[in-house]
Amino acid sequence: MRLPRNSVNYLLMASVLSLLGLGMLYPIALMLRGAFYENVAKGTGFTLTNLQLVFEDPVLREGLTNSVKVATCTTILSILIALPLAVLAAKFRFPGKGLFGAVVLVPLILPPFVGAIGLKLMLGREGALNTLLGTELDFFQGQLLGPWFDEHIVSTRLLLVALVQALGLYPIIYLNATAALANLDPALDEAAENLGAGFWKRFFSITLPLIRPGLFAGGTIVFIWSFTELGTPLAFDYSRVTPVQIFNGLKGVESSAEPYALTFVMLVSALLVYVVGKVIFGGRAHEMYSKASRAGGETPLTGFGALAAVAAFTLVTSLALLPHVGVVLTAMARPGSWYQSVLPTSFTASHFQQALGSDLASSSINNSLLLAGCATVIDLFIGLLIGYLLVRTTIKGRGVLDTLCMLPLAVPGLVMAFGYVAMSLRWPFGKGDPLDGVVSVVGATPNPVPLLIVAYAIRRLPYIVRATVSGLEQTSGQLEEAAMNLGATRFTAMRRVIVPLIAANLIAGGLLTFSFAMLEVSDSLILAQQEQHYPITKAIFSFANRLADGPYIASAMGVWGMLLLTTTLVGASVLMGKKLGAIFRV
Repeated sequence: MRLPRNSVNYLLMASVLSLLGLGMLYPIALMLRGAFYENVAKGTGFTLTNLQLVFEDPVLREGLTNSVKVATCTTILSILIALPLAVLAAKFRFPGKGLFGAVVLVPLILPPFVGAIGLKLMLGREGALNTLLGTELDFFQGQLLGPWFDEHIVSTRLLLVALVQALGLYPIIYLNATAALANLDPALDEAAENLGAGFWKRFFSITLPLIRPGLFAGGTIVFIWSFTELGTPLAFDYSRVTPVQIFNGLKGVESSAEPYALTFVMLVSALLVYVVGKVIFGGRAHEMYSKASRAGGETPLTGFGALAAVAAFTLVTSLALLPHVGVVLTAMARPGSWYQSVLPTSFTASHFQQALGSDLASSSINNSLLLAGCATVIDLFIGLLIGYLLVRTTIKGRGVLDTLCMLPLAVPGLVMAFGYVAMSLRWPFGKGDPLDGVVSVVGATPNPVPLLIVAYAIRRLPYIVRATVSGLEQTSGQLEEAAMNLGATRFTAMRRVIVPLIAANLIAGGLLTFSFAMLEVSDSLILAQQEQHYPITKAIFSFANRLADGPYIASAMGVWGMLLLTTTLVGASVLMGKKLGAIFRV
């Protein structure tokens, strides 16, 4: 007997919600509960002392304060960098605009912490910048801003962490801002101009209020990402932030409540900032009578205006490419040849060979290919199902499903990773349980592979869902109905009609899912504890901390990662165009 259509839809949604609950909400719940255990080893008792100790400990309190400062500085810098470029790209035409529009996204091809490896050699006391300026400034010991500023506002090292992260994350705000600007009705701006309003008056009175939700969407991702970023502070040896404190406390996770309590405080802080920002910046958004009812003409820039636009893009992309240049030069330099010189004095290609040929490097690449590939296949299947439920059905609860799908963008990756650690210590995976040894993170013989696949899939699911939704919204449901009227089942209609029509969106989302899973940082650093399980990013981190040629091999592996992400981002941009920004939106 065939079930009614709505019954099947509700059954599908219940299945998806169950999977999301098990793979996302359950680990988070375990992490939250662990913060209140009186006896963590036994998982018994209830106490608020663990949280109280976090705020009473001056070191932990300072780490939380510094994390907020890093995230705030990163977000502000990212907006200051991205917003002017987005306005120039959306409203004006100038020489080289197409090229700059592609180059401005280049920072996305490198995780910020990998870029930090290259910058360390460039900004060190005997590095390229000091050699070029003829100075001996120490950019990592707080000598630039002065003792009072360093102690009360932000330290030089903290500002460097924020700057590196901003140069890597500003494209997320740029993508959201350009997408929001593309949706503006140009008639509003033209009406204000006819009434005598100048450019800046129109921008602050009309444009900025209308694109505020888009800026908030991108800014939220940047803030939460930088607030919980683990790799960049580790690369700069900056341990006075909460993510690094949680990472360092991982070894005592079976007996100490401190990592749980710290992670709980970080999650609550991130969500609190999100809610407050949503009320202040995301709420009460101004509405338009029409949204991009007609294409807005681009104003051609000539003379000084064109020169200024080109200079702005050139300056930003040059600064943003510094970490990439540092990584490439480090990968090509012979050990010890980049000392008291602007450029390395001797080059070699051997590090690239070692980055592919050494046992640790090759095994980490194989691990990442397996993990990212499995996660992408899972996401494509689940994401297509979720997109269908959100766009093609009218069942109740779709809003809850949509929110849960986007939750990984709002929940810090570090929190998710620590939640999987907590899950590996509880039934049925704990000691003496039925699945003991099948899934584990800590212990003598850990097996984190299943958790890494689930973690990668959950973390990157929003990309597939948004890409699928975008494609389905542009594809008429009547095509599917016509196929069914001709005798095709709903599954056949989806497979033979809908999937081919949204293939470009699925490919774009799949490319981004695979690439960002390959270079996932938080889950890889926390869940993979032994070399045979290291993904690429954990191997890069391991090499970076190895003496002699370690940083050079780490940089070479970073270059291979850059090539991978470059290819996939260019492909995704071609397939989705300006709609690519919707993938990076909460």
